[in-house]
Amino acid sequence: MKLVGCTLIAFALALLGGCRIYSLTGGQFSGAKTFSVAYLKPQTALATPIYAQRLTEGLKDVMLSQSPLKWIEQDGELQFEGAITGYQISANTVKGGAETAALNRLTIQVKIKYTNQIEPNYSFEKTFSKFADFEADQDLFTVQEDLWKLINEQLVQEIYNASVGNW
Repeated sequence: MKLVGCTLIAFALALLGGCRIYSLTGGQFSGAKTFSVAYLKPQTALATPIYAQRLTEGLKDVMLSQSPLKWIEQDGELQFEGAITGYQISANTVKGGAETAALNRLTIQVKIKYTNQIEPNYSFEKTFSKFADFEADQDLFTVQEDLWKLINEQLVQEIYNASVGNW
């Protein structure tokens, strides 16, 4: 009976000891308690300041909802900064027998600098790119909000996974 009790205690201690490195969401936070996200500047003609603000806020929201970290305005232990470096609209699919596009594609590219102040070897500079298609007969400005939402969800999740998700 003592052997079973000791085994259970040892198992519980090992389990609790392992919880310090990884959170319940599976992220690698290096013991950090704070993060900061600098405004992701639009560095391409078609990317608007409104879009840049939405992307920046989207990254903050994902970090707040999927991590135990607290947001601070600047100098977080984990820091995100960067720029929107690409915002292109292109024809994607051509209609059968015709020379006109059936679908157009909005592609957005973001260059992110992630700095881990606690474990610098996890820091990186990387470019992320995502796209969404829309009907060629639709005006971009009428579907833009929906496209931004789709693309931003994918972009911020990929940035999260590459930084604290440790993928």
